[in-house]
Amino acid sequence: MMKKSIKIGICFGVIIIFFFLAIGISFLFRKTYDNEYFHIETYQSKVDKDMDGVEDERDVLESVRSYIARKPKYKSKYYDTGYPNDQYGVCTDVVAFGLLGAGYDLMTLLNEDVLQNKEEYDIDVVDKNIDFRRVLNVDVYLKRNAISLTTDIYDISNWQGGDIVVFQKHIGIVSDKRNRKGINLLIHHSHPLQFSYEEDVLESMKGSIIGHYRIS
Repeated sequence: MMKKSIKIGICFGVIIIFFFLAIGISFLFRKTYDNEYFHIETYQSKVDKDMDGVEDERDVLESVRSYIARKPKYKSKYYDTGYPNDQYGVCTDVVAFGLLGAGYDLMTLLNEDVLQNKEEYDIDVVDKNIDFRRVLNVDVYLKRNAISLTTDIYDISNWQGGDIVVFQKHIGIVSDKRNRKGINLLIHHSHPLQFSYEEDVLESMKGSIIGHYRIS
């Protein structure tokens, strides 16, 4: 009986491994497209917040790719530093580090906005270290301080790499890669078993989108 249980366990483990390998292989060989393929003009911001010679939209995209290249592990933790200073993170950290690399310190900016406009936020006790890591707080901040754009993902010309998309309980950065329909991939961090940080999931998540923004 014990040997039979072990065999069943091994078989189940092998199936799981092959399942994730299949997903990984499928992603690696999936063809993606760019703006040029769909004759979409790539948006270029007139702002270079950190004055590094890279305009903001491209800077956010490059910064978030640098962040996910570190392969952060998904785990919800509180940090006295605000920004995670270890190998862990959650969905809001993808956006926060993407913005930070472009010169936007979301932790400080959101805290300043909360202190000046507390009635706009659903916050009982203000905590600079965690408020900017909560999805709905970031949505309020972006509504007030960024450019609001269409939430219709099929209006493909108005979605650009480096934009921020907010869902009811999630958030991510819009990729400059698109699927065959022209819908952008999403750069995000959603769970511990996520195979890739850049996924073709916007269409399946479209019903929960509550905001689409451009920082400048």
